[in-house]
Amino acid sequence: MLFLPSTIPAVLEITPKRHGDERGYFAEIFSQRDFEAHAGPTVFVQENESLSARVGTIRGLHFQTDPHAQGKLVRCTAGAIFDVAVDLRSDSPTYGQWAGVELSPAKGNLFWIPPGFAHGFCTLEPDTVVNYKVTSHYAPECDKGLLWNDPSVGIIWPSVADPDTLSAKDRVQPTLAELPVHFTMPNS
Repeated sequence: MLFLPSTIPAVLEITPKRHGDERGYFAEIFSQRDFEAHAGPTVFVQENESLSARVGTIRGLHFQTDPHAQGKLVRCTAGAIFDVAVDLRSDSPTYGQWAGVELSPAKGNLFWIPPGFAHGFCTLEPDTVVNYKVTSHYAPECDKGLLWNDPSVGIIWPSVADPDTLSAKDRVQPTLAELPVHFTMPNS
């Protein structure tokens, strides 16, 4: 597996090695040992999946606060997405910055978004399926969000991004300036 830091060092793109022959390929998608060697100790407690029928569907930006902050290991198993993480750790040198990557079955890559980040994506193909492992169970009292197009964050979304696909909740999320401090760097 290849572990590549994004523009924000804590956020990783992971590309499993594919071993191919005339039948197709085999790939080890996840190894706890290898993952922890690059991302640190992590326990996944739940796995989620979403289907988005339309191209340009925007989901996010979502996060959970302590004591149920979530890290997410994201994978696209059908279609393709532009996946985004925004650093919400108030004392981080990359606070308010974003990192993004295209995920697809053809690429076979994954995106690790640690706790302390908002997460969202935009679908690039119809009938896109996104699968992600999380480090904490869903806790509605800790469920928060960040406005998907906050100009102070400046995410460069794909041209197909369609605001009409946003959920009612995602249409009214606060901007970064309106968010209270929820996260700091580990050990700070």
